[in-house]
Amino acid sequence: MPETATALSTAPHQPAPPPALSAASTALEVRLAARSGAFSGHTSGVASAHVQVNLAILPAALADDFLAFCERNPIPCPLLAVSEPGSPALPALGLDLDVRSDVPRYHLWRHGERVAEVSDLREVWRDDLVTFALGCSFSFEHALLAAGIPLRHVSEGRNVAMYRTNIPTQPVGVFQGPTVVSMRPLKAADAIRAIQITARTPQVHGAPIHIGDPALIGIADIDHPDYGEAVDIRADELPVFWACGVTPQAAIVAARPEFCITHAPGYMLVTDKLNSELLLEPQA
Repeated sequence: MPETATALSTAPHQPAPPPALSAASTALEVRLAARSGAFSGHTSGVASAHVQVNLAILPAALADDFLAFCERNPIPCPLLAVSEPGSPALPALGLDLDVRSDVPRYHLWRHGERVAEVSDLREVWRDDLVTFALGCSFSFEHALLAAGIPLRHVSEGRNVAMYRTNIPTQPVGVFQGPTVVSMRPLKAADAIRAIQITARTPQVHGAPIHIGDPALIGIADIDHPDYGEAVDIRADELPVFWACGVTPQAAIVAARPEFCITHAPGYMLVTDKLNSELLLEPQA
């Protein structure tokens, strides 16, 4: 598939997933739909029982430094699986899983510049590529919804709003950059419950890292996210910010590798792993 350049601005609003896919879908159904080209939408609210992951796919020469970067920054970069060089499989996350085709949208990068958005990687795949699968906040959304906490981007069929911040990551080698956060507007009582619930999900970012004034973490305009889509914040709500697995994309811009691949923000790989498997038992 030829690389086609796309604009770097926030993606336009995408329609809800096709009727064949829903919160009740299996992970395999979502992957097969993406693999066939039948599903190209964002994955928020789809197959809600299953763990969704961010992807960073890098040349093997950079793999050790990126692994150390994830280990040093576990909140924005919680590592769930790493592939063998050249392998499109992640057997720990699903047996019928191909990272080259099972994500609705990918971004291709060259020397730190995003050069294309594609739906299939098979024509650009290389034998030296290593895939890193990172936990995603979409996984804890299932627990929030189950607790009766409303999530506006889910109810409106939108991609979650994501922002670059002034919170630095811990650098390793060529990898450094700001922490990216996802934002969900919540009433104060719901925000307290969300903290309690997501604190039990450290493998998918854990508790929020900021609540309230976005300017305090370097967000100048809450109505214009760097990734995803804006949602209204009502007068009785607070913006609640979680660390986000798009953080590696900011580090990739700084590292400027000659070639790498990421998921498009909000367009995740849906795995066979269950969100319930990542939920820590509450402390007595």
